[in-house]
Amino acid sequence: SSHPPILGSFLILIIFLLYRIPLRRVHPGLRTLNLLRGWGKPAKLPRLGAPSPGDKPALVPLSKFLDAQYFGEIGLGTPPQNFTVVFDTGSSNLWVPSRRCHFYSVPCWFHHRFNPNASSSFQPNGTKFAIQYGTGRVDGILSEDKLTIGGIKGASVIFGEALWESSLVFTISRPDGILGLSFPILAVKGVPPPLDVLVEQGLLDKPVFSFYLNRDSEVADGGELVLGGSDPAHYIPPLTFVPVTVPAYWQIHMERVTVGSGLTLCARGCAAILDTGTPVIIGPTEEIRALHEAIGGIPLLAGEYIIRCSEIPKLPTVSLLIGGVWFNLTAQDYVIQFAQGDVRLCLSGFRALDIALPPVPVWILGDVFLGAYVAVFDRGDMKSGARVGLARARPRSRQADLGRRETAQAQYRG
Repeated sequence: SSHPPILGSFLILIIFLLYRIPLRRVHPGLRTLNLLRGWGKPAKLPRLGAPSPGDKPALVPLSKFLDAQYFGEIGLGTPPQNFTVVFDTGSSNLWVPSRRCHFYSVPCWFHHRFNPNASSSFQPNGTKFAIQYGTGRVDGILSEDKLTIGGIKGASVIFGEALWESSLVFTISRPDGILGLSFPILAVKGVPPPLDVLVEQGLLDKPVFSFYLNRDSEVADGGELVLGGSDPAHYIPPLTFVPVTVPAYWQIHMERVTVGSGLTLCARGCAAILDTGTPVIIGPTEEIRALHEAIGGIPLLAGEYIIRCSEIPKLPTVSLLIGGVWFNLTAQDYVIQFAQGDVRLCLSGFRALDIALPPVPVWILGDVFLGAYVAVFDRGDMKSGARVGLARARPRSRQADLGRRETAQAQYRG
């Protein structure tokens, strides 16, 4: 059940006790899930250990680029070597480039690389790993060291040192690596995901986290990842909680989608995956084609659709029915706008991909949706299953964003 908003001094207390991770955003091109791995296997939820009294939930500031990819900073080793990572709810492993990467692996030369010789807490593992993403593959070896994230220090995690990154996408991507926030069943080589480790080692009170993605293209601040809970200042109550149907990806049930008053999609219900690593909303090819006919999308190369910028005020609302509640997206939400000088380009935030494995159609709700609606990801415990809470993101003043970023950066340095 959703919790009532916390008022007065309790609100102030929560804001300052949450671990906050500022986010930045960059444009990676489309990244889709590897939906073949772990699909359709309901996982037994892991034993996450008893929360330690006195532990406090953390904030990681996020940075951004063009409203398309969001990332924040972590540290690995002693003293911490800093890396920027995509916090990805569509995968479960942590990896960064290695100083030992292959000479011909071009992405290594454009990013920070982990140096095991510079860390006094480094523990070799040496197991080989490979992760296949929609836009490329990463190969390397597993290692163990201390993780610093949002002011939380001392967690001993197994992570990947990337020795080879296959794709040009990794070269042009600004973040160094990826930190997966999905379920253990998706983790390559059975490596415990970082969130599980933080809870197991008593460094995080609850296996809960939430994203606030700042979609204001006028500011550099990308929002926040909150570890251990959520910040009521980020959203307009109440939160609508829905159960996770298959605890592999963050998969929920969506009842239907409407475009204005004239078009219904996902008419018999469908699966929806909440994925912070995908910048757009993805749906079945025929339904996305019908959607673009309804909003006047003009086909471009590689499945992109252009929207006439002048038409944005007239475009219909796209509404998603989840948990009996309508989540409305206006054209300001679902059209991605790029401006360079006097030139403005408007792209549709919907893309087509047919995912045929489950018995129902699959939609992927990426940053176009998660920017409009704050998502609280709750892994649950042995008594209650995993769930996701959704509420409309609250617009924030730029001065407040600046103040929060300065506070979070001071916390990280401290």
